[in-house]
Amino acid sequence: MTSVTHDVPLGADFAHSHEDWRKLVDGVLKGSAFDKLVARTYDGSRIEPLYQRARDAAAILGRPAGAPWQIMQRIDHPDAAAANTQALQDLENGATALALVFAGGNGAHGFGLEPSADALATVLQGIHLDAIGIELQIGPQSRQAANWIAAHLKKQAIDPAKCDVRFGFDPLGACAVWGHSPYEWEEIAPALTDAIQELVELGFRGPFACADGRVIHDAGGSEAQELAFVLACGVACLRALHDAGIPLAQAQGMIHARLAADADQFLTIAKFRALRLLWARIEAACGLTPKPLFISGETAWRMLTRSDAYVNMLRSTLAVFSAGLGGANAVTVLPHSLALGLPDPFARRVARNTQLVLLEESNLAKVADPAAGSGGIETLTSELCHAAWALFQDSENAGGVFAALQEGLIQSEVMAARRARDANIAKRRDILTGASEFPNLNESEVAVLAATPFVPASYGNPKYRFEPLTPTRLAEPFERLRDMSDAALRAKGRRPAVFLAGLGTPADFTARASFAKSFFEAGGIMAIDSDGFTDNTQLAEAFKASRAELVCLCSQDKIYAEQAEAAATALREAGAGFIYLAGRPGEQEAAWRQAGIGGFISAGADALATLDDAWRRIAKV
Repeated sequence: MTSVTHDVPLGADFAHSHEDWRKLVDGVLKGSAFDKLVARTYDGSRIEPLYQRARDAAAILGRPAGAPWQIMQRIDHPDAAAANTQALQDLENGATALALVFAGGNGAHGFGLEPSADALATVLQGIHLDAIGIELQIGPQSRQAANWIAAHLKKQAIDPAKCDVRFGFDPLGACAVWGHSPYEWEEIAPALTDAIQELVELGFRGPFACADGRVIHDAGGSEAQELAFVLACGVACLRALHDAGIPLAQAQGMIHARLAADADQFLTIAKFRALRLLWARIEAACGLTPKPLFISGETAWRMLTRSDAYVNMLRSTLAVFSAGLGGANAVTVLPHSLALGLPDPFARRVARNTQLVLLEESNLAKVADPAAGSGGIETLTSELCHAAWALFQDSENAGGVFAALQEGLIQSEVMAARRARDANIAKRRDILTGASEFPNLNESEVAVLAATPFVPASYGNPKYRFEPLTPTRLAEPFERLRDMSDAALRAKGRRPAVFLAGLGTPADFTARASFAKSFFEAGGIMAIDSDGFTDNTQLAEAFKASRAELVCLCSQDKIYAEQAEAAATALREAGAGFIYLAGRPGEQEAAWRQAGIGGFISAGADALATLDDAWRRIAKV
């Protein structure tokens, strides 16, 4: 048999220029501005609808080629024996590293290990520390954890040089989160370098100091702000080590970074890539040969929801995917139920297996920097670098990160981004599935462990005070309304309700009824559907039978023009306390309000403000 080959490039029929594509787009837009298709990040960067290939782009070196990232599992049970059981189970089932999270540390989120030598020894019982990775997430009350680890290894006769321990010294991050410090940086730095030098003398390889971007991300900051904070903290530690007489070439390997990974996959990939380029620039400025920075990733606290918590599994999958492709050396997945309480074995298993599937079955680590050459991601990486470098320079001009915190410079930038983000969430432009959009008021209860958090004592005299960067979750405003709904359900046996009064046929009202259902149920107000009405007497009777506190008219604009006023009058006479209409009123607003329609719901409006007002009206019924 003779084989036949055809010299036809793959996809030749689709080979069109960017200009050809733009002409087609302009034809569809019909005179509307092209910027309608352009999104913007919270740093102001444009996200175009289409990018051309970035030619001659070089891969950014991170993990060794083909090497997997460490699968870190969070260990944070307040009971040391229970934490030990969790750690052993995790290691037996695929985890390759442990993140030891101490109470009072950044990222503890209400739980954490008891900060004591005895508790840590119990947690580590039966664990071969020279065979896994260990990352300490410590706070002011657990700053001696490094010494406790060293004493434990000595007792077990394990060579520190054979252990992969990242000690996580992060005094600047702790100051930022707590909003105060008993010492200024000039007093903190020598204590930090003394602690590091003691560990080096004991034979530990490090890294020792951590520049933790979660401080900014958890508080609602932008990607560039997170990167700038990491740079500022890293440079502060480099200077401290250099001032202590440690050569920069040695200090270079004593610092590692930690970034949050969220469900925005392109920005997360670009952020991890950008940090490597930015840190390499700092190394070069110090006269050093750049070496790949060790970067840990943790799925973002702020994206977790208590409502419909199982959706957090999907968010975490995207976050791990993005951190892994962005070159993270280690990744921790926050279990999907963490916002509800201490995760149970099922939640921990899902968190662990999320990484195992992506590594072992999807083989994500087999290609080094797969985003290299992608026009969109290369552009985002570059823009993040420029934006973060400018913010880093602002901190440096203020006298360093501690001085910038004292001046409120960092906090003001983060709060501006947070306010913009909160506004978009309130208007449901930034969607939180299961919380602000597509809620499930009949969701089953998510199991968590019954555990009493260990509450560490306050530390030191807060001599230096400034605005704290308090962790937040984006869904909290909507969850507050859901909590009110749950309380009503427990007290009265039913949730407050809105009757969806469909006008006309299902084809007329289904689209807006679906919108209204999601809108009100995001605020915990149960939506009661109807089959549609053309007779106002039947409409009034159906409303009274529903026992709903509120009503929302749903239909097409042409049906509203014919029936809305009469329907509203009938509903008002039937005892409707407040009537909404799904859609924008336009020129008919005055007439509709005169008929008894008091509010309007539509895409882009402030849903949170409308729902808050709805709850105030419900309270008066």
